Amino acid sequence: MADLARLKGNSFLILGRAGMDLYADPPGTRTEDARSFTACLGGSSANIAAAIVRLGGQAALVTRVSDDAVGRFCLAELDRYGIDRRHVTPVGGEARNSLAVVETRTEPASVIYRNGAADFEMTESEVEAVDYAAYSALVCTGTVLAAEPSRSAAFRAFDLARRAGLPIVFDVDYRPYSWPSPEVATQVYSRAGALSDVIVGNDVEFGFMAGDYGLGLEKARELVRQGAAIAVYKRGEAGAVTITPNAEVTTGIYATEALKPTGAGDSFLGGFLAALAQDRSVEEAVLRGSAAAAIVVSRVGCAPAMPTTAELEDFLSSHAGPTAA
Repeated sequence: MADLARLKGNSFLILGRAGMDLYADPPGTRTEDARSFTACLGGSSANIAAAIVRLGGQAALVTRVSDDAVGRFCLAELDRYGIDRRHVTPVGGEARNSLAVVETRTEPASVIYRNGAADFEMTESEVEAVDYAAYSALVCTGTVLAAEPSRSAAFRAFDLARRAGLPIVFDVDYRPYSWPSPEVATQVYSRAGALSDVIVGNDVEFGFMAGDYGLGLEKARELVRQGAAIAVYKRGEAGAVTITPNAEVTTGIYATEALKPTGAGDSFLGGFLAALAQDRSVEEAVLRGSAAAAIVVSRVGCAPAMPTTAELEDFLSSHAGPTAA
């Protein structure tokens, strides 16, 4: 198990995609009725990076983008958010950047374009070029592991991070459409979970890892028994159960008037990691992550909806909550 005290360095290396999100405009509009769209930075890993930077941390992304106008849009957005992109490299040929067409509604329709995804072209040589000693933790989302050569590159990064003493943070982030089969996903996720120090997922994702949706919480507990320092088992409106080797804490959520559900998980992880970097308790970190998620679902977009430190503090001081666990 890596020393989580290293998180206080507040500098995170994140594996995974940066994409373009197109939101039907104005909020509430269905895609088929839209005449205009708002473009913004998307992709789970880029969203997490934006959340961390907005909350005062540093974040560097390791991925690939398409060598075209959409890829250049993503690079410009990473610069605008202050996300280090020295390890983001363009790829040509038929590779295309991740693109999501999304609605700002409580029951949104979303269309994800991932065929020939550029981020899946990340190679072992690219992760080997990183100076892991310069960072406080390695963060990996499950999507990175869905295809080759990205999967092998990610596991190579796990190995290099471990050698450098970095804690490994794994956000399960299961997207069935990215995987060749559920069986492959279960096998790969189990491997990643066993190598990680902090594992974050929802009840469905842990249940999927367990091979039985009724055994998700037990799977989270098992990962901690096997060596993880923290497992956060998110239960939506029911809050979260956070397991460490010494305790199990149940927390509620911050109720809010949601415009859409997208971005909540990315914001939660960013807020959670930012709080751990500030040496806050695990319980407080979960609650701050929950508050960050509540803010994001009340705003348009994902990356642009991430709260700043001042906005998060104002929310916590003025908002009722959290709900009872």
